[in-house]
Amino acid sequence: MILLASQSPRRRELLNQIGIAHEVIPADVDETPLGNESPLAYVRRITLAKATAGAARSPGQPVLAADTCVVVNDTILGKPDDREHAIRMLRQLSGTTHEVHTGVALFHDGQQHYRLSSSHVRFCPVSEAQARRYWATGEPADKAGAYAIQGYGALFIEHISGSYSGIMGLPLYETGQILANAGLLAV
Repeated sequence: MILLASQSPRRRELLNQIGIAHEVIPADVDETPLGNESPLAYVRRITLAKATAGAARSPGQPVLAADTCVVVNDTILGKPDDREHAIRMLRQLSGTTHEVHTGVALFHDGQQHYRLSSSHVRFCPVSEAQARRYWATGEPADKAGAYAIQGYGALFIEHISGSYSGIMGLPLYETGQILANAGLLAV
């Protein structure tokens, strides 16, 4: 049994997919990027902060955490604040290729393990009307970059290069490697 320092239903679904028994322990951390922080430094810092917060709440238990950031033109796109912010983000992604970085960390037996998955996603052109209709589905409200690859947002994706599960929010290859190296999963 591991503790998942995330309330993301997508991460829970992905752990279930690979047969990892888990319980959720929310990790409330400030996800504001620091000035001049690179996207890779940002995702590492937030992922480790979530794992640290979870480990502090449940000492001695293995704690898994992850964080995903969407990056376009070296700008981190977080979760949208509201409808207009989501529409601006979707229009910014329209017709471009962007990066999705997902960090995964495990705190177990006093050790910290970290891996990174980086992918590229190409969006088709997205009109303002399409972005507004997408917002009305409710799907983009709590997603980095205001879209979900596993949902309606897939209609905007022309091509991916990298990890589908990483783009969803928990790269299963990297997660499996971390868990196996810690003796928590037989691969």
